[in-house]
Amino acid sequence: MFNFSRNKKPTTTVNSDMVSKQRRYDSLVRALHADIFRYGYWLCGDKHVAEDITQETFLRAWRSLESLKDDKAAKAWLITILRRENARRFERKQFNYSDVEQETIEDHISSSNEDQAEQHLIRRQIAKLELEYREPLLLQVIGGFSGEEIAGILDLNRNTVMTRLFRARNQLKDVLEQPQVRGQSNG
Repeated sequence: MFNFSRNKKPTTTVNSDMVSKQRRYDSLVRALHADIFRYGYWLCGDKHVAEDITQETFLRAWRSLESLKDDKAAKAWLITILRRENARRFERKQFNYSDVEQETIEDHISSSNEDQAEQHLIRRQIAKLELEYREPLLLQVIGGFSGEEIAGILDLNRNTVMTRLFRARNQLKDVLEQPQVRGQSNG
């Protein structure tokens, strides 16, 4: 027969490790859940799908939490998981595509109708950008990532990311400066 009394220390260590992992995970979720959900919503345009991929992102994060060596890289790590999870949706099933109105994102900060209209216009124009320009811009604006971090997340060269950010901003600027976009007449 086995004598399990000698194995108390390893069991205690395992329990301690699990508690430590749970604490680390809980703090990760508390700190970054809103940012990850927000980015997920921008990717898919559907609140329920964004909730699902955010939940799956954190489930995958739990499973591989040991691979996160630097907690300062947690946001980029989670965004990468989220992007992969979003891509998996398209591998699993075919969707009926339709235009998604980005203005359904509520703005609780702006106080005037003019501010709300401006935010609506900007969201709509960002949503119209090609994915190659929209994604780095959203990572910078919503995620707060640097060009170097975005390059790592998207697996691109930093110069490519900076070029795409420059082009995305210029495309937005050009569209937003057009009188018909602002609701003004040409005359």
